[in-house]
Amino acid sequence: MKGNRLRWYQVVYRALYHLGFVFWQRDAPPEDLVALVEGPSALPPGRALELGCGTGTDTIYLAGHGWDVTAVDMVPKALAAARRRASAAGVTPRFIEGDVTRLPDLQVGDNHDLVLDFGCFHTLPEDRRPAYVTGVSGAAAPGATFLLYGFKRPPKAAPIAGGVTAEEVEQRFCPAGWDLVSAERTSVETPVVPRASDRFELWQYHLRRASH
Repeated sequence: MKGNRLRWYQVVYRALYHLGFVFWQRDAPPEDLVALVEGPSALPPGRALELGCGTGTDTIYLAGHGWDVTAVDMVPKALAAARRRASAAGVTPRFIEGDVTRLPDLQVGDNHDLVLDFGCFHTLPEDRRPAYVTGVSGAAAPGATFLLYGFKRPPKAAPIAGGVTAEEVEQRFCPAGWDLVSAERTSVETPVVPRASDRFELWQYHLRRASH
């Protein structure tokens, strides 16, 4: 990407927010994240990084449970809404406007104990995925947990291309020092998408960063 020229995926997402067509938007965090934060084997609060935070549902949830959260999104309108919601909730995560494939340029820092991506990586074009993997790997602490959500196949009605499979996750992330702990089909309800819709084959990938 040269200069400040927007990539096509940035233009698409800004347009979708402008039109109000944000079918991925949720009012609550996914159950898998809640289990990690509040379950019997809950992670101790630490540093978290959310990639593609949108209007901040998961970021605000984590901040409200004691996490020091940095959240990245490339859509100014989404970030403005996230900041308003965080203020109303009485939490102060760090919001950064920028491209998740350029994390070193955004100075997000390193040693994040938890990384979360709900529906960001799976929309990236092929040529930006290696940079994403490099940036995420550099931002994660040894032993970090990574929850990655993405469509195995994009829903027919979605104005996005892409998708991600367990095979691709293994091929891209394992050589970079991650272990794929689990890959499971899941379903998350949004105001637009009913739970367990067959058109939305959503998968959750649980990865762990090598501890050495």
